[in-house]
Amino acid sequence: MNYADRIIENRYFSYIVYGLLIIVCLTTRVNAPLALLLGLVVAQLVKNPFEELSQKIIQVLLKCAVVGLGFGMNLQNALEVGKEGFNLTIFSITTTLFFGIVAGKYLGIDKKISQLIASGTAICGGSAIAAISPIIRANPKQISVGLGIVFMLNSIALFVFPALGHLFEMTQHQFGMWCAIAIHDTSSVIGAANVYGNEALQVAATVKLARALWIIPVSIFFVLFSKGNSRSIIIPYFILFFILAIVASTYLNPVQVAAPYIVSASKISLTLVLFLIGSTLNFKLLKDVGMKPILLGIGLWIFIAVSSLLVIMN
Repeated sequence: MNYADRIIENRYFSYIVYGLLIIVCLTTRVNAPLALLLGLVVAQLVKNPFEELSQKIIQVLLKCAVVGLGFGMNLQNALEVGKEGFNLTIFSITTTLFFGIVAGKYLGIDKKISQLIASGTAICGGSAIAAISPIIRANPKQISVGLGIVFMLNSIALFVFPALGHLFEMTQHQFGMWCAIAIHDTSSVIGAANVYGNEALQVAATVKLARALWIIPVSIFFVLFSKGNSRSIIIPYFILFFILAIVASTYLNPVQVAAPYIVSASKISLTLVLFLIGSTLNFKLLKDVGMKPILLGIGLWIFIAVSSLLVIMN
């Protein structure tokens, strides 16, 4: 092992690198795609010394950031947007789950991996996988494969979707709706929409969180039809706080004064979340699992992205 390799593998060196990059991500000079890219690159070069802690921070900080974004929204607008996206949400969730499970069986993919990939693609990425995995009694490797594929595609979406939105000359409203339907995880939905514009961000956040509530009926479905013994259902209670934030920002003047600062802090928090997500991705696991689960994830993603785009644009 040469001197450079010894430095890279040094624990204190990794502390310094990650500490400095976290500070950089807390500035306004780093946007969501760049933060994710920084995390991806540094994770391949330097081992994340806070990997277990990073997972916990991602879960808490993402929820706080989403709630904070609610302070920048109006209740009436949010209700209109949520109502508009309802039918498309039902269509995309049911068809994605159906095709995902059927295609997984046809390709000979492990049943539980297929269910996790289909659920993560259909509803809200990592949150859906976290909710479904105990119900179907998925093991850690199956969960890691599902999460890895979903987050890999999320990473691509964060860069590709804004460019496609401009290519297709989509309005802010159309792009926000498309992000909410076609991108898996809430973090990447909000990150991509924020790059496109503030109106796109508000539309995307509202529709995506309404979509996330479908974790409950889908979890009940798996409880009824799964052979596992677990009957626990994870309910995304933080969405209630998001709704309360919208109500407060609509009707309370003191909250309206503070709202711009809360929203700015939430966007910075989201940037940090995306850096941490990038720093925890394990590409070696995806390489070991083979191409079929990856092809299933890509196929479902293309299906939901293209079909929702055609509906939204027409």
